Amino acid sequence: MGTIAHLLARWTAFLWALLRPLGSWGVFAIAAIDSALFGLPLDPVVASYVYKEPRLFWLYTLMAAAGSALGSLVVYGIGYEMGELVLEKRMGAAKFARMRERFERHEFLALMLPSMMPPPFPFKLFALSAAVFEMHFSHFMLAIFAGRVARFTILSLLVLRFGPRAVTMASDLVRQHLVMLLVGLALAITFGVGFWRYMKRKRAV
Repeated sequence: MGTIAHLLARWTAFLWALLRPLGSWGVFAIAAIDSALFGLPLDPVVASYVYKEPRLFWLYTLMAAAGSALGSLVVYGIGYEMGELVLEKRMGAAKFARMRERFERHEFLALMLPSMMPPPFPFKLFALSAAVFEMHFSHFMLAIFAGRVARFTILSLLVLRFGPRAVTMASDLVRQHLVMLLVGLALAITFGVGFWRYMKRKRAV
């Protein structure tokens, strides 16, 4: 534990020295690159800022969420233009059609909830699927932004409570319980859709 804490402290100091001159825009840029291209250490970056300036955790949360939503436009473009051929070829036409139908029924929750998950959860796969199934552009952006706000708010609160090691705690949880998280995610989507339909019927009466 002492070695891990020491490495985390050195990592935090390095990131802070590198990104401090950029302010909250450093968080925004890293988040955009992380979502658009390849995975970067976004959670440690956010955690570093929050740990050093806890009173501004809300600003770093919003900037990271906005950067993630903006960077995901690259994935949206790829999925919208080319992803359908890839997915349909791998799934088969019948399975692809069924998946599209299920996704369109509750697309917002189907994207927002995965966007709340920390690495190594395969979020880009969900974002790509949303684009392939032609999720409305504004809904796509809002779902990712809302999910990321929730994710980084939780991360910030954990950092304020436990320090930078909260990052490894969250990542280890996903690695060790990925199947359970996926099942929980499916149950949450089902519950959310059921509640939404119930409220819709109640208003119609």
